[in-house]
Amino acid sequence: MNASPLLIAYAGALGLAIGSFLNVCTLRWPEEQSVVRPPSRCPGCGSGIAWYDNIPVLSWLVLRGRCRNCGEPISAQYPAVELVTGFIWAGMVALHGVEFEALRGAVFLTILFGIAITDARFYIIPDEFSIGGTVFGLAAAFAPGGIDPADAFVGAAVGYGGMWLVGRGGTMLVKATNPARLEEAGVESALGGGDVKMMAMVGAFLGWTGVLLTVFLGSALALIVFGVISAMTKRLIPLGIFLAMGACVAYGFGDAIITWYRTSILGL
Repeated sequence: MNASPLLIAYAGALGLAIGSFLNVCTLRWPEEQSVVRPPSRCPGCGSGIAWYDNIPVLSWLVLRGRCRNCGEPISAQYPAVELVTGFIWAGMVALHGVEFEALRGAVFLTILFGIAITDARFYIIPDEFSIGGTVFGLAAAFAPGGIDPADAFVGAAVGYGGMWLVGRGGTMLVKATNPARLEEAGVESALGGGDVKMMAMVGAFLGWTGVLLTVFLGSALALIVFGVISAMTKRLIPLGIFLAMGACVAYGFGDAIITWYRTSILGL
C-alpha cells in the first residue's frame, strides 16, 4: 500500500522525536542511568534544557550547536542521530505504507542504530536494546504480515545459542594460543555477552537464516574495516557495530542474497 507524502512526513517527524529519545538512551543506558530522571541538562553548566531548546534538529540549528546559557558546544551527534532515525521511520512508511511491517522494520532498524552507537562509544550493548528488542520481535511475529512466530522463536534460539557457542569456542582458542591477548584487551572472553543477546534479538526479527547472514556479513565487515586496527592496537573489535550493519543488510536484502547464493553458487 502506497503512503501519501503527508503520512511519510509525519512518520519522519515521529522518527525525529524518537531519535531525540534514542540519544538519551545511548548515553544513559550504558552508564546504568535512568532515561527519565534527571531531565536533559547541559553537560557544561548543568542548566535544564527548555522544551523550545529541545526540538529535534531545529533547536540545535537555531542555537548553532551551543547551550543557550553558557555557550558550551553541543555535540553534532544529537541532530545526526535524530536525522538518521527520522529517515528510518519515513523510509519504512514509504516502503511498506500503512502496514504493521513499517512499524516492525522501523523499530528493528532503530534498535540496531542504537546498538551501533553504544558499542562504538562504550563497548556495551545495553540489555534494554537486546532483551527488549527480542521481546518486541517475538511479539511482533504474531502480527499479520510479519515473520512466522515459529521462525522468530527458532531464530532467537539459534541467534543466542549459536553466538554463545562461538564466543565460548573463541575464548578457549585464544586462551590456548595467546592467553595474554584477553588480558591486554581488559576482557575475560573473546565475545561479549551483549553480542550474544543481540543476536537473539536479530533472530526474533529475521529468523535463523537472517542470523546466519547477519553473522557472515558482520564478521566480514569487521575483519575488513577493523581487523588491521585491532591487530595493531590490541583492542577487541566492537563487533556489535558490524553485526548491526549486517542485520540491516539482511533485513533489506536478505531474501535476494540468499536466492542469489542458492542459484548462482549452489546451483539449486
